[in-house]
Amino acid sequence: MKKTALSIIAILISFGLFAEDGHNLWLRNKNTGNVTVVFSDNSATTAIAVEELKQGWQGKDGATITLKIKKDKTIKNDGFKFSSTGIQANTPIGILYGAYELLRRQQTSESVEEKVFNPSYEVRTLNHWDNLDGTIERGYAGHSIFWDKERNLSTSTELEKLLWKEYARANASIGINGTVLNNVNASTDMLTAGILKKVKEIAEVLRPYGIKTYLSVKFSSPVLTGSLKTSDPLDPMVIKWWNDKVKEIYKLVPDFGGFLVKASSEGQPGPQDFGRTHADGANMLADALHPFGGIVMWRAFVYSPNDKDRAKQAYNEFMPLDGKFKDNVIIQVKNGPIDFQPREPFSPLFGAMKKTSVMPEVQITQEYLGQSIHLVFLATLWEEMFKSDTYQQGAGSTVAKCTDGSIYPQKFTAIAGVSNIGLDTNWCGHEFAQSNWYAFGRQAWDNQLTSKQIAEEWIKLTFGNSNSVQTTDWKNNFLTPVMQMMLDSREAAVNYMMPLGFHHIFSADEHYGPGPWWAPKGIRADWTPPYYHQAAADGVGFNRTRTGSDAVEQYHEPLASRFNDPKTCPENVLLWFHHLAWDYKMKSGRTLWDEICSHYASGLQQVTEFQKIWDKAEIYVDAERFGRVQSKLRTQRCDAQIWNDACLLYFQQFSKKPIPYELDRPVHDLNFLIHNDMKRFKKGN
Repeated sequence: MKKTALSIIAILISFGLFAEDGHNLWLRNKNTGNVTVVFSDNSATTAIAVEELKQGWQGKDGATITLKIKKDKTIKNDGFKFSSTGIQANTPIGILYGAYELLRRQQTSESVEEKVFNPSYEVRTLNHWDNLDGTIERGYAGHSIFWDKERNLSTSTELEKLLWKEYARANASIGINGTVLNNVNASTDMLTAGILKKVKEIAEVLRPYGIKTYLSVKFSSPVLTGSLKTSDPLDPMVIKWWNDKVKEIYKLVPDFGGFLVKASSEGQPGPQDFGRTHADGANMLADALHPFGGIVMWRAFVYSPNDKDRAKQAYNEFMPLDGKFKDNVIIQVKNGPIDFQPREPFSPLFGAMKKTSVMPEVQITQEYLGQSIHLVFLATLWEEMFKSDTYQQGAGSTVAKCTDGSIYPQKFTAIAGVSNIGLDTNWCGHEFAQSNWYAFGRQAWDNQLTSKQIAEEWIKLTFGNSNSVQTTDWKNNFLTPVMQMMLDSREAAVNYMMPLGFHHIFSADEHYGPGPWWAPKGIRADWTPPYYHQAAADGVGFNRTRTGSDAVEQYHEPLASRFNDPKTCPENVLLWFHHLAWDYKMKSGRTLWDEICSHYASGLQQVTEFQKIWDKAEIYVDAERFGRVQSKLRTQRCDAQIWNDACLLYFQQFSKKPIPYELDRPVHDLNFLIHNDMKRFKKGN
């Protein structure tokens, strides 16, 4: 987005001229009564809490509420406690979180019981994949709110700061306390003096809202930025360079959070380039950050083109290093073994690394789930991950408990979400994509929250008001059906994209449409769909059993045996672990081929129903937001048809079986879809 557009956005914000265009997110509460706030702390953070309570109060008119900062062993980190007289916390940011929780409960008509609220994870970060030129890798909501080649990269305008303040407020309202300002594929300029000056200015805006800044760094920075001859993590000159750079950063940003590192992955430089291990590289940075309290978030997203099963490599590389990382290193692990697919089994690293801090990484931006076009509520995906049982310490060793300190004594606990935020007026490109930003914050704070609870909260905050949320008509005709649409949306996307364990069968067109055929010459195999679906005359699916790649053995029993047997393997990941004949008998009694067809038809029908639900909701939604969502649902329905037609017609070439006659027929020709896909690919390259 250009400088002029940013200026217009900021001016409209300052005059409150954004009506119902989505910019206000879930923060739409207006005070309906007066409140007296008693407080003794004079910090900038507490001042924000006082102002929020006064501007958004919807409780008893004339009430008095006390904000008390007092040490309490039952309150952890930046948690807080409700009492009969107000909010108590150990820190000012705990007070601010308490204020937002109280206002949320008032607006959603929830009870305000005396209770302690502690976060599941100490560090709750958004990972922005923003580049210094303003573009965002896998960003679908406009340019970066932090960087732009047309704006001064080393200084900030008041208009930018105003937008950052809005951003910080939204994050604080849902408990997010960290921001990684730049892409994991980091620029070589990220650690230069001018850019660090800009980082300082961003940090100053975010700090009162309890948000620490982090930076993604390129492991080869000592060579590319510091003019050294090597970036070997055991070289004394390299160690000194990083120590000096860290000191420089902390002089500018005293509460700097630390580094996020993508190393020895997808062509990014790393310690393996020098014959060193991930532990050698991470520990060198950890030592530099340790005196200042900083952490290293070291990504486990690694794979090479020569590995026989890409899903196994992260486990193979990191498990031998368990216990060899410093205390302030956290291994950042994607929710699944491949790459944020519509459905994956959980990563086997969760729970398996018992002596190393491990943090989940999820993707809020919908790279593989329709981007900013499709309505897909991701809380259900993340809830599925949190509740997955690893069995590493017996039954009940869920991913949530293995990562939040409940089972293993981690010095730091953390979680990361890849941001879906940009300069679009509504921040996320789709009104319902805002629910995923909201859901990430809420689940990062409490990984036991249900998707239903989060969806209900978000709808009330985003589309309701103090009057509507209490009416039976609004609840029955808007809240309930729209909430169910959200809760069904992720499964619907799985159905019309990649049911039964299919994965990574996207076209060359930026991971958006289908392309199970896509395998041009010269492209590494694990970047092509046939590598994953293995469709042939004898069947379909990736054999990861003990007779195949043996990826099942990376899971603890009884999961290894359960996944190994197609009769006990959950059918929603069946083709992830098994290559099966087209006439394999499913639990429904249908053949595998007929079951595949049935799921694609079901996905189509679900999206059609979403259109009907939203159309009926028109009288409860402002015209502007209603129209935008309606239009995107139409596109989603068309896209679902293309997915259905492309996949069924392509796989039918191998199954040699008819599409069940009771199902609707495809409306596109396969050659037409393939031709258009390859045409887009050639144009983009």
